[in-house]
Amino acid sequence: MALALAAGVAAARAEGRPFLAYHASWYEVRTDDPALTSIARLPPYITYLALSFARPDLTYKGGLDLDGTGLQYPYSGAVLKAAIALLKARVPQMKVLVSVGGWNYPAWEKFDADALARLVKDLGADGVDMDYETHHPDCLRTREGRIACPGDALSVRVVEEIRRALPRPYVVSVAGWSVGAYGEGAFANARPQGGYAGVTLALLRAPVAKEIDLVSIMSYDAGPAFRPDEAFRAYRVHWKGPLALGIQVMPGTSGGPRFTLDYTARTLSGVMGDPLAGAMLYALRLEPEGPTGPDNPDYRALAVAICVTLELKDCAARMP
Repeated sequence: MALALAAGVAAARAEGRPFLAYHASWYEVRTDDPALTSIARLPPYITYLALSFARPDLTYKGGLDLDGTGLQYPYSGAVLKAAIALLKARVPQMKVLVSVGGWNYPAWEKFDADALARLVKDLGADGVDMDYETHHPDCLRTREGRIACPGDALSVRVVEEIRRALPRPYVVSVAGWSVGAYGEGAFANARPQGGYAGVTLALLRAPVAKEIDLVSIMSYDAGPAFRPDEAFRAYRVHWKGPLALGIQVMPGTSGGPRFTLDYTARTLSGVMGDPLAGAMLYALRLEPEGPTGPDNPDYRALAVAICVTLELKDCAARMP
């Protein structure tokens, strides 16, 4: 595992800092012209685009029929495939992933890796983003001081099945819960506490972790006591590869700080000393209520702030 991670770290250094952006399919523009989709017109500084969201228990009949997949694009699978092709022809280094899961699609016990793999291949995508979220994590600390959660074995098995169906060079990224690396060692008492603390640990220390290419942290909606920089350090104990801090477009619902342009820049600047640190944006196409500005930025402004702070190229490129 150490050799595999070392090779992955070397490749990541060569590629630069990761910037994964989720694409909210339910707010995409309606069109029959692939060139007019927002996907086809995205700027080149995004390194991973995550099409959101496919169901873990998706049904995919083939033929680019998106019914039953969970993706909510307001156009056909053929238009989506063509839009991805246009994007990749213009920005060949960008990796397009099908994001599976999310808060509204928790049926992981019915996960169909083969159907997901067929969808990825038919769309001409580059891999999968696994957003494993459970409504009842119920994680506890054992007598030995280790975190154990009822869903540990299932989360590990899902990544194993994804890799079986989509071996490298297909990409596998994982979205980790905000406090998913808390509960043990130096972070045993990191705040906030609760049933989600440590929910990602079993996956990060499983042998299959060597098959993961990128981990992003959902470092938002965790309450006022949560500190993204502390979560980053906790994840870094267990994961040595590319690690992205999550930035949320919409205001949080749990009393945590708003990702203003200033807070976004300060948060990301705090981890820039790590050469494999990057960012995740949730999500393209989302718009906050009220007038937009530095204290209430939309996805376009946040994307530019991320690009500039990570010192990526072409930050002036237009975001549709």
